[in-house]
Amino acid sequence: MKKISLVCFSLFVLPAAAYADSNEDLGAARDAWRAGDIPRLESLAASSADSPLSIYPRYWLALKSLENSDDAPARRFLASQPPSTLTERLANEWLKRLGKENNWDAFRRELVRAPEDARDQETQCYAALSELKTGKISPPDSALLDKSTLPEGCNSLLNEAATLGTFKPDEVRSRIRTLMAGNYVTVARGLAASAGLSGEFFSTGNSEAAVIAIVRRGRNDLAGAASDLTRLEPTLTREQAGFAWGELATRAARRQDMSQALAWYAKSATGELTPEQWEWWARSTLRDQDWNTLSAVIGKMPAKLAERPAWRYWLSRAELAQGKRSSANARLARQSSEYNYYGILAREELGNSLSEPAKPLQASDKAVAAIAREPAISRAISLFALSDTLKRPEFHEEARREWRWAMRGKTDPELIAAATLAQSKGFYDMAIYSAERTQNTHNFGLRFLAPYRSSTERYARQLEVDPAWIYGLMRQESRFTVVARSGVGASGLMQLMPATARWVAGKVGLPSFDVNDVDTNIQLGTWYLRHVLDTTGHPVLATAGYNAGPGRARAWRDSKPLDGAIYTETIPFTETRDYVQKVMANAVYYSASFGQGETSLKARMGTIAAK
Repeated sequence: MKKISLVCFSLFVLPAAAYADSNEDLGAARDAWRAGDIPRLESLAASSADSPLSIYPRYWLALKSLENSDDAPARRFLASQPPSTLTERLANEWLKRLGKENNWDAFRRELVRAPEDARDQETQCYAALSELKTGKISPPDSALLDKSTLPEGCNSLLNEAATLGTFKPDEVRSRIRTLMAGNYVTVARGLAASAGLSGEFFSTGNSEAAVIAIVRRGRNDLAGAASDLTRLEPTLTREQAGFAWGELATRAARRQDMSQALAWYAKSATGELTPEQWEWWARSTLRDQDWNTLSAVIGKMPAKLAERPAWRYWLSRAELAQGKRSSANARLARQSSEYNYYGILAREELGNSLSEPAKPLQASDKAVAAIAREPAISRAISLFALSDTLKRPEFHEEARREWRWAMRGKTDPELIAAATLAQSKGFYDMAIYSAERTQNTHNFGLRFLAPYRSSTERYARQLEVDPAWIYGLMRQESRFTVVARSGVGASGLMQLMPATARWVAGKVGLPSFDVNDVDTNIQLGTWYLRHVLDTTGHPVLATAGYNAGPGRARAWRDSKPLDGAIYTETIPFTETRDYVQKVMANAVYYSASFGQGETSLKARMGTIAAK
């Protein structure tokens, strides 16, 4: 065995030749798993080298065998391995299969393999369903009723609960309406049948069917749908009409017709509103800067929803506008200790600027070495290196799973030690992940890493783009993962779509290029960011445009100037709204770290000019 020194700690590794063979075998084993080639997978699992990753072929074999109703490899794997992300994932898959098969005796027997904190959502639902099957009647988590899309096990749980009457009939009706409005017809039929409500919803000529027809018309013809609803409203129950008005109001709000949305929300039934609809009611009042109504809407929201950071902040802003300075400042003071977009805004409302703790928490060499010796960490680092060697991003994702599992229950010093180790390996996304989890003492240098400074600052100077803003965007786009690839095909540090990369490359004179090359990706991404800024005229609009397209960002403006934070809060796309908030907050932290640029978030958000 060879011994190598990394920073101030040591790891024992296989010889290079053995590692190369092991890497190729691991890639082949994963391919065999994906292809369903069990004989090949069995062979590779039996011959896998004694390396940190040798358990993966055996895990894939157990997983594939479960799909073929063969429990034996799973039993052997779970019996031979200490707890890890792999044992938890395998146990969850096994339990979900048993639940789908209604094999409740085996399910209860094997449930001990997945402690409560290790169960995914569907396994939790099957566990609750198992309890119902034994006669232990207790209502499932009512929050499930608000979710349109749920895994099969959770829909089965709700169906069983409806059969047993553990939900109020009106709660079930509300969920069926929401499912039908979202076109989840099969799930709605199952729930209606379980609750004995099929006749109400699926017989011809009934009022529930009329309500759904109105809501569906509203997808393309809001005015026509509202006219139909007004005509039929005298024949509907308060809940039916209120549900339909809430649906139409939310569609109007998403189209940023806030006056119409507010008029229809006023006709809605608050008991029928989903969390999303409550939030769009609040955004409608915010866009119109109707602070009195905003305060009232937040006050009527379900308590858990009103406690979200957005609505705590905007309630404070509403109270300040109403002259209720004492209660507003008290709430802002509590929120100002949070290190996020709303926490920064709250701090600035109180007249305070962003400040990093004077003494960032540092990790000792001994603490870093101790973290490095943990089996899950060792596997994560090996997988991360493998993803780079084989150019296979799927191993990077496996590395992330191992790392996240290893971070559970870690103290602040342990988290910073882990972040320090990850940084030293170039595993930047998990360095940030670990540093962000600290609770009491922090290291913002690790939370807001700034690798690739030479390339970033060079193109920032050439194109006159704020480097803190570039870093804020890059951190949100990829967490500095060079081979990052999104589900829609965006690539690299700045997540460039293929067509965009080719277009920009033509503009800057690159006849051939590798979009995953660090320098090239930063060059192309910074050029495109500059282009979107020139097109939109404001960093907030440009940030939204980088994510959703410049045309949409411009279209989301109002007929009057808007506070940048209000513009952002009322962006119709949830992903883009969250993206803009995080990029702009990131930029503030990077400016503070670099000692240059704008460190006020309110100043960065600015005012968005009218259309």
